[in-house]
Amino acid sequence: MKPLKPVEHRIANGRIPSMLNERAHILLKTLVERYISEGQPVGSRALLQYSGLEVSSATIRNVMSELEDIGLVSSPHTSAGRIPTGMAYRLFIDTMLVTKPLDNKSVQQMEHKLQPDNPSRLIAQASNILSELTHFTGVVATARRSAITVRQIEFLRLGEKRVLLIIVMPDGEVENRVLLLERDYTQSQLTEAGNFLNQNYIGCSFSQIRDRLRGELQQLHQDMSALMTAALAAGDAAQAKQSEDYVISGEHNLLHVADLSTDMNRLRGLFNLFEQKTDLLQLLDAGRHGQGIHIFIGSESGLASLDECSVITAPYSADGKVVGTLAVVGPKRMDYERVIPIVDITARLLGNALSQN
Repeated sequence: MKPLKPVEHRIANGRIPSMLNERAHILLKTLVERYISEGQPVGSRALLQYSGLEVSSATIRNVMSELEDIGLVSSPHTSAGRIPTGMAYRLFIDTMLVTKPLDNKSVQQMEHKLQPDNPSRLIAQASNILSELTHFTGVVATARRSAITVRQIEFLRLGEKRVLLIIVMPDGEVENRVLLLERDYTQSQLTEAGNFLNQNYIGCSFSQIRDRLRGELQQLHQDMSALMTAALAAGDAAQAKQSEDYVISGEHNLLHVADLSTDMNRLRGLFNLFEQKTDLLQLLDAGRHGQGIHIFIGSESGLASLDECSVITAPYSADGKVVGTLAVVGPKRMDYERVIPIVDITARLLGNALSQN
């Protein structure tokens, strides 16, 4: 396994200039940490208890009022306490947060779950790791593939009118498709068809095979023509699967996040975002063009569906080349100290595993 470098922070929308004195800085840090931990508006008594400052409650209230004036905290109508704004989370992450590296045992467990025997399975495994460890939604975006080329094709008779099409990709990945045909074929006929394709079309994409076969199908026996047509249709389905833009896991976790689950319209917007893919892919693509971690907080994403969410992204590489981006989507009130290292390490482990293929 390649050595894992410390997590790096990259700012999505610039750095907020320093505007706080030391006391305000400490109180804001305490407020953000308590709100992340407890999920309730933080009052002056709690700030006095956890900040370590020897000041009066009146002083704390004055500082909170100043922070509210500059847009770093807000006061819910039902509580005397305050909660951090998106600007406060940004300032907290940029200037106050210290992440802790994952322990070796946790990293080894993550690495064990990423088995480098099948690239598409690796992507799904990485998405599951992000979801399971953070209890939020894990997303792994892959580089688009222009076309699948074929290293080997085999047909295996499963039963009457049922044939297994086995497609072996250049990287050794195998795609299996069951063909339901209008007539039965003997295994000898299927072997002959496989040999014909392997001798004439290896290294071609399915679109290239179709173009070249178009002029030859009429010369084939009618029964063989039907088999080839069915195989090409299955190849198209395999191409569509391989070209999926991203794998997503743990969407249901967001149903149990109190910050999000109380607003059904917000949840519908999130699930629509996951289903439509395009907007989220554009956001993830922005995280590819740099190094290390990118964090988009609320409105920084530019997507209304994510106004109450944070997206933590990291690019992953194979053989020194960036091939995709992975991310965790969760509430703004997430434990950044814990989640950021998980995203960082998963990206590095996934890149290491892909480089072994």
